[in-house]
Amino acid sequence: MKKSKSKYLTLAGLVLGTGVLLSACGNSSTASKTYNYVYSSDPTSLNYLTENRATTSDIITNLVDGLMENDQYGNYVPSLAEDWTVSKDGLTYTYKLRKDIKWYTADGDEYAPVTAQDFVTGLQYAADKKSEALYLVQDSIAGLDDYINGKTSDFSTVGVKALDDQTVQYTLARPEPYWNSKTTSTILYPVNADFLKSKGDDFGKADPSSILYNGPFLMKALVSKSAIEYKKNPNYWDAKNIFVDDVKLAYYDGQDQDALARNFIDGAYSYGRLYPDSPSFEGIKEKYKDNIIYSMQDNTSYFLNFNLDRKSYKFTSKTSDSEKKSTQEAVLNKNFRQAINFAYDRTAYGAQSQGEDGATKILRNLVVPPTFVSINGKDFGEVVASKMVNYGKEWQGINFADAQDPYYNPEKAKAKFAEAKKELQAKGVQFPIHLDMTADQAAKKGIQETNSLKQSIESTLGAENVVIDIQQLSTEDYDNSSYFAQTAAQKDYDLYNGGWTADYLDPSSYLDIFSVKNGGVLQNLGLEPGEANDKAKAVGLDVYTQMLEEANKEQDPAKRYDKYADAQAWLVDSSLAIPNVSLGGTPTLRKIVPFSSPYSLAGNKGIESYKYLKLQDKAVTKNEYEKAKEKWMKEKEESNKKAQEELAKHVK
Repeated sequence: MKKSKSKYLTLAGLVLGTGVLLSACGNSSTASKTYNYVYSSDPTSLNYLTENRATTSDIITNLVDGLMENDQYGNYVPSLAEDWTVSKDGLTYTYKLRKDIKWYTADGDEYAPVTAQDFVTGLQYAADKKSEALYLVQDSIAGLDDYINGKTSDFSTVGVKALDDQTVQYTLARPEPYWNSKTTSTILYPVNADFLKSKGDDFGKADPSSILYNGPFLMKALVSKSAIEYKKNPNYWDAKNIFVDDVKLAYYDGQDQDALARNFIDGAYSYGRLYPDSPSFEGIKEKYKDNIIYSMQDNTSYFLNFNLDRKSYKFTSKTSDSEKKSTQEAVLNKNFRQAINFAYDRTAYGAQSQGEDGATKILRNLVVPPTFVSINGKDFGEVVASKMVNYGKEWQGINFADAQDPYYNPEKAKAKFAEAKKELQAKGVQFPIHLDMTADQAAKKGIQETNSLKQSIESTLGAENVVIDIQQLSTEDYDNSSYFAQTAAQKDYDLYNGGWTADYLDPSSYLDIFSVKNGGVLQNLGLEPGEANDKAKAVGLDVYTQMLEEANKEQDPAKRYDKYADAQAWLVDSSLAIPNVSLGGTPTLRKIVPFSSPYSLAGNKGIESYKYLKLQDKAVTKNEYEKAKEKWMKEKEESNKKAQEELAKHVK
């Protein structure tokens, strides 16, 4: 039995977006060498081998390197590995390490060379400590599942070997053409055994001195709800590609929406997320009309989910056990979930943070981004749409493309609710159904969005039928009852909005998170990973898991992706995950010249990374951005094609 915790994101992460990722780099002799901006959530740990949350990985990507990384076009290129080969059967990956890689302390003192054994040590530590990210590699690396489940206690039976100081080799249980993308996940990063032993349980605690560094930056400060600061690692193996000397991030709780733009205009920030509903926006729009840029949508998908087996009621408006039971019966009813899906006005929701002009620019309609992969020349989303006809007339002709809302339909919502009400009343369910939804009271945008969701659902279905009870909590209570909750039983809500970004380049990276066996967000649904229980079976997650397993057996990419499209179509119809927005698509001001930061659809090395990032002295104009985007898109197509051709040279 495998247990995992997701690399999911809290909705608070949406405060900042990821504009940095697709908007880096220009030249200016007068530009600052310090990148200044904000962060929104403190990390609870720097232990990159056991933690699998964005609050940790977004930091570690700048401090520690793995075998591969992303270039500016999304290709996977050697990082600590100088070169690599894969066997013809696709099962053995061999990486030759660079000879000049060193570990450094937070003070910049040399500690030891980075060796192949460090990768073996890292994986064994992750396995022994039951890392939250084991779901990524447990079934991938030969022998690892048996070791984790206690069938063997000898780690030498696991398919990771240090052939010599400079050569590390992985043997897979089955071919995974996307394996290199997994090596950018922190669970596969190296660690020095002597340092690990010296730190003991203090390894990776939230302190700069708790880890060693081989990456582009050293952490100089980590002060809770105050500041995170990095300084360029002068001994970094690829120092020529680090163009900022310092990164300074100030804590931002979301209360003062004008603060980001104000500090950008005052020259304190290198970047500024704008909020069209803030008091100062019209003035900013007038003065900077040529500089407001909407960032591209990225691969992070947010979605609503229901708590199918709620145990905790510390934060609730329910006043009786009958109300609790009625809600639990309702969320297990597919017609009820579909009614909520169709009653939810995502455009109005998007307008709370984007304004009317950008209300739809952030919208996402599938858990798997619709253009994530293609199947015989068609986008993944198009293929999913073609399969929806199997699930009823309400799904015919639906378009899952980003940046528009195909779901909101009051007539469908009312029809589905009528069916649900009839079924639920037969079970003695009392109306209205009360759905608790928590919100961070410090995050103004989150409160606005939750109120918008409440308004659209209650106005469509009637408050006599459904009530969204917003529980405004302190940041600590909000996080501990949702994002940082350690068990399904601690998840204290009926309806939650969380996000997921891909760990590797395959649709399974998004869809496996709902597997009853080891799903990364299963706890968000109030369920513990393992064998399907009654609640999981009641909503069909056992059937869904079987669909995933069938897809995973298929090695032909087109057939494999088609089967995953079947699984995504099932998930749409189930309304167990109700997609709403992505990161990106947000209005910004920036002094980061477009398109030379790492770009990635999966993994950690294209997310919140400051490698390659350059600054310029003046705000980027829309004209500059669009020209750079056009150039980048053309170069990306050519680079991706060339990278695919190069892959054949690594097969030995």
